[in-house]
Amino acid sequence: MLPPILIIIAAILISGLRIAQEYQRAIVFRLGRFKTVKGPGLYWLIPLIETQQKVDIRTQTVDLEQQETITKDSVTIKVNAVLWYMIVHPENSIIKVANYNLAVYQFAVSALRNIIGQHTLDEVLREREKINGTLQKIVDQTTEPWGVKIQMVEMKDVEIPEGMQRAMAREAEAIREKRARIVKAEAELESSIKLTQGAKEMENSPIAVELRRMQMLSEIGIDNNTTTIVLLPSDITNAAKSFTDMVTKSKEN
Repeated sequence: MLPPILIIIAAILISGLRIAQEYQRAIVFRLGRFKTVKGPGLYWLIPLIETQQKVDIRTQTVDLEQQETITKDSVTIKVNAVLWYMIVHPENSIIKVANYNLAVYQFAVSALRNIIGQHTLDEVLREREKINGTLQKIVDQTTEPWGVKIQMVEMKDVEIPEGMQRAMAREAEAIREKRARIVKAEAELESSIKLTQGAKEMENSPIAVELRRMQMLSEIGIDNNTTTIVLLPSDITNAAKSFTDMVTKSKEN
């Protein structure tokens, strides 16, 4: 049988054994002062002398509850977001801040409200990725001394007042109508330019005017299935007669 002193020593040694999971780190304090960070796996603490606090170093997800805030152009909107962070310096997360989870949440909410107030409604809707990046940078700079790394911030929903939604729909419709009118006006301008150029060409060639007129009359006859009588100027008929005589002579020869 082992002596009582050996049993006591063995019990003391065994009582000091600790195990930290792969995703945990143990912040060890010796007589109240920070000593070291241990884990993962098996490690030993001096009984009654050393104490520990464990920290989870996995990525944490924080759902920022919906915040009602005012944009730069005085529009009241409701925004909620999601934040992902992890502990990179476990000792700082325990020593530098009392409750790092609550601290990260509260500052992220405050930063979200502030950054929305610095942007107009259009910027919030169209530049969401840019705002997310700016928000992540601001929160990360503040939480860095706490041993916290902000991995990503993402705005989920932006709720706009119903009256503003109707106004935005009318604005979008007006913009589409404006674009349609501009396209139509540009087409009419291009058409008028081409018609002006054609008129100048016909002004220099009267025969071209008459040929165009005949073409139009033939098209009218085809479309309406009617017989059209046309009086041609003498110069046209003379030119046609001269052409016919020339063709006939060439055939006789």
